[in-house]
Amino acid sequence: MTRLTIRRYPDTALKTPAERVTEFGADLQHLADDLFETMKAAPGIGITAPHCGISKRLTVIELPEIGGQRDYVNPEILWASEDVMTQTEGSVSMPGMTEEVTRPRAVRIRYQTLDGTVNEEALEGFAAVCMQHEIDQLDGIFWVQKLSRLKRERLLKKWEKAAR
Repeated sequence: MTRLTIRRYPDTALKTPAERVTEFGADLQHLADDLFETMKAAPGIGITAPHCGISKRLTVIELPEIGGQRDYVNPEILWASEDVMTQTEGSVSMPGMTEEVTRPRAVRIRYQTLDGTVNEEALEGFAAVCMQHEIDQLDGIFWVQKLSRLKRERLLKKWEKAAR
């Protein structure tokens, strides 16, 4: 396994929608393994290929709520609840920065496994929030875009100051 370089906000790779995965096999498995190693070293609980500058719709998440490490290829939200929850979020591409984000409490997703098998899954609570966060990233939506203008501006000033 190889530890990949994580792109830092505002890298353009974080703003560009990722390309759909069409080829499954050993290369995709290696990429998922590399992403997992990179995520653990960051540290983080989720990472996407675009976080490392790779335009593929692949995310790796590790949570007890979903049984540990899981790989999601081409994930998409099929349904989201009207009931919402607020959770502190951050990103491996913006280490040390966090803020509260409000998202739907439950989602139903469709995704493929590393071998191309199509699955659907219902997620609730923290796992649902994490999945929405990662799917947004695959769509080129960085998590700070979910903040109010005031919170986003305050956080970005803090980020710029930390980057100096």
